[in-house]
Amino acid sequence: MRKNNITYSERPTHAARAAHAKGDAMFRTYDTTAIRPKHSKVPAIIALVLAIAALIAIAVGVSRCVAGPELLPAEESAVIVVKEGDGAAAIGKSLAEAKLIGSADEFVSAAREMNADSSLIPGEYQIAGQTPVRDIVALIQAGPAATGDKVTIPEGLTREATAQAVSDATGGRISADDFMNASADASAWAGEFPFLETAGTNSLEGFLFPKTYTIEESTDAGAVVRMMLVQFQTETAGLDWSVPTNAGLDLYQAVNLASIVEKEVAVADERPQVASVFYNRLASERPYLESDATTAYEMGHQPSADEVHADTPYSTYSNPGLPPTPICSPGLEALKAVCNPADTEYMYFFTPTNADGSAGETIFSKTYEEHQNAINGN
Repeated sequence: MRKNNITYSERPTHAARAAHAKGDAMFRTYDTTAIRPKHSKVPAIIALVLAIAALIAIAVGVSRCVAGPELLPAEESAVIVVKEGDGAAAIGKSLAEAKLIGSADEFVSAAREMNADSSLIPGEYQIAGQTPVRDIVALIQAGPAATGDKVTIPEGLTREATAQAVSDATGGRISADDFMNASADASAWAGEFPFLETAGTNSLEGFLFPKTYTIEESTDAGAVVRMMLVQFQTETAGLDWSVPTNAGLDLYQAVNLASIVEKEVAVADERPQVASVFYNRLASERPYLESDATTAYEMGHQPSADEVHADTPYSTYSNPGLPPTPICSPGLEALKAVCNPADTEYMYFFTPTNADGSAGETIFSKTYEEHQNAINGN
């Protein structure tokens, strides 16, 4: 029988077979690396690059999700148009589309916190990038930029004097009577401005916020009053009313007290101490404020000793507690003093007059005897 072994001749000899076996063994152990086909490294490199690119894309995507949408830089601005009837949601959408805020919800939330939903004024607004959302709300509450008459209402001005200032600024186009009528009943405005709820049917004395206003040709008395109420709302949005509330005062009474502080303080940084004196008096067994300023409001002039002690509605010598209404428009610092008075035991204060007629440094006292010594220069 023929074997299946492969041979190199038909009739192999012993020597041939030995040579063939030796050659086969050498072939099996021969290093063929040098003659094998080489595989390219390019596909592996491409795969590595693609994997790194994918990781970078994922990282950028995650970063954008965390950081939120890209907003307009501070050196750029955008113009938005608030149409008649646009609510906070529609305005917020326009602001978000202009990249002024991250989302419409930011504006809606800020407008709600500032009770501004119903007092956003239509018009065209140019707003700088990176403007805080609460400032944007206040801007749209104040209305578009105007080129009309300007009127400055200083701290401590009464409603009657404010009416005259508006009339003077508009050349009589808005008369003092028109302004007085528009500001005569707080309840007429309470639906739009909830902070007026405790004012009842009293006038808006105390709430016509001191500031410089621009009055356009088309603006009437009611619109001017609204501007001042919007400003009060904006300026006081960050105040904490818990101190007056804990003292038993509602917001209207707190503004009333602030109006007295405004009139009584000659040196601005003494407001917190003066506020503490009035709080201490209200909490005492004899809660008389004894403020000449309240009678001055009623009389229309600096009162005499007899007038401050007379039994009249605004005499805080004859009547305990607060007068019937605020006596002027307090500024923000007076309102802050009532919301955050100094912690003292003072019951009296006296402000001497310097030789040049200016107000000297106020002297605060705990007892009536100390107060009298301060008055007498002892």
